[in-house]
Formats: sequence, structure tokens, C-alpha cells
Amino acid sequence: MPKESRVNAVRQVAKNEGPRAERVPRLVAHKPKLGQHFLSDRHAAETIVEALGKISDQVVIEIGPGRGAITELLLPKAGHLITIELDHVLAAQMRLKYSRFTNLEVVEGDFLRIEIPTLLHHKPGLLIDRIPGQPVQMTARVVGNIPYYITSDILLKLFDCHKHFNRFVLMMQKEVADRILAKPGSSDYGLLSATAQLYTKVEKILTLPPGAFNPPPKVHSMVLRFETAPRFEELQVPESDFIEFLKISFAQKRKTIVNNLKANYSDAQIKSALKAAGLKADVRAEAITLDQSATLFRNLHMKEAIPAK
Repeated sequence: MPKESRVNAVRQVAKNEGPRAERVPRLVAHKPKLGQHFLSDRHAAETIVEALGKISDQVVIEIGPGRGAITELLLPKAGHLITIELDHVLAAQMRLKYSRFTNLEVVEGDFLRIEIPTLLHHKPGLLIDRIPGQPVQMTARVVGNIPYYITSDILLKLFDCHKHFNRFVLMMQKEVADRILAKPGSSDYGLLSATAQLYTKVEKILTLPPGAFNPPPKVHSMVLRFETAPRFEELQVPESDFIEFLKISFAQKRKTIVNNLKANYSDAQIKSALKAAGLKADVRAEAITLDQSATLFRNLHMKEAIPAK
């Protein structure tokens, strides 16, 4: 099967078509669907683009561009812009509206089903010589107004593909953003918080009221900036195994860490590992820092676990 079909999207690169590019048809009103709430606050759009930093030499991926509030600000600044739009009508309108821009690529498809390496035409670790003798690793930046109902799925895909990205600026429901920013010991801290802080350094950019969107949602939104900074090497843990360990630890939030771990480890292993990590038996996962979780994981996976006396 050709690579393009594996992307499961229809790629269209906007090209300069001379005089015809000036005769852009008027965009007809399009009824929102798919959980769409279009950003209508110009200042917010400008702040989001500024949060991406210098992008003149960057590939930028915009998830769910909608009517182009952020797109139109990105196009004059980005080295190459790839917009991913699931809505067929919106994708078609975008191709027409911005046909004069040669740095725009409109992908019609579902971001969750698109293969990132294929989309970016390279694999992690590929080095491209921009200057002879000075190879640089190519990564992209991501921006988007994320549909509320698939925010976690999109974030988890970005974390899973973190080697392809160096920064992403995302707008989401404030409640979800609060969970991502939460610190250990707070009621909001959970698996999403731990995973986000394991892969990235996160900071709040701004909060938006419902009136900043059309149609207005029933909740406030927040924009977060994620700087890719995985901690696996620092914590001395293998990526996939440690992620699975965190899932087990947070499996049932109301239960203690001991009860969540019992299905996978013996009582002796758990007791010994908790003692080594300086944790009490009644502690819950939401109260444990990533450093403590890593210590607990390493002790549980020692080749010869020494039972606590």
C-alpha cells in the first residue's frame, strides 16, 4: 500500500494559481458539528501564535483549524504549515481561502488516525544537513483548538510521538488543563497529570471565557504550552514499562497504591519497594511524585528484591 493511503487523509498542497487565486468564492455559513467551537477572539489567536515562538524555520501542524482564526496568523510566519481538518467542508474552504500561500498543506482526515512519521516525511532521529557539516534534527511544533471530547486522546498521541515534536500550544477545556497542571497531593492530580509532566514541561498561557468562541461553549477554556522534555533517562526508567506502571498505580484512584499494585506484585515486593521509596502503605498514587514513583518502580523491578524486615 502506498504511503499516502496509510496516512488515511487526503493531502492537498495549496499552490499559487496566478490570477485565479484572487477569485476566491465567498465562504458560505457552515453549521458547526463534531464538537466545534470556533475561536473568534483575535487577541487570543495572536497570543497563541506568539506562544509557539519563532517558526520561520519550523514545520507547524495545526489540529482542527476550523475557520482559520489561527491559520491566517500562522501562514505569514511559518516555514511550512500543515493543517489537519476532519470536516470536509471546512477543509475545502481552507484550500480556496488560502490558495495563494505556497507554504500551506491541507490534510483532510482524523489526527488520531494519521501516522506522524509519514505526515512529516521523516522518521525520528533523521538528520538533515541544512549547513554542510552541521546536521540538525528536524522536529515540528503543534498548535490547535482541541475538541473537548477527544482532548485526552490527542494529548496521549502527542506524548507517544514526542520524538517528532519540540513544542505544542493547545487550547482545551479548563477542567482538563487544571488536571494537567495539577501537582501531587491535589485532588486533580492523576494519570493525565503524571503523563504530561513526565513527557513535557507545561505552563499556562491564558484562560478564555465562553464568549471568545462561536458558538460559545458552556465552559471556560485554557491555553497551555508544552515543551518536550521527557524524563525517562533522568528517572532511570524504561518508557513503555513505566507508563504501564503509572496506569496500574492510578487504576482506581480511591484505592491505596498497595491495593492497586497487588494484582501485579507480591506483598513482599510492594512492602520492600515502599520502604525503599520512603512511602507509607496507605499512600495513594495522587500523593506520589514522579521521582517517588520512579524509585518505587525501580525497586519493584530489581532482579533480586530483598523483602523488608
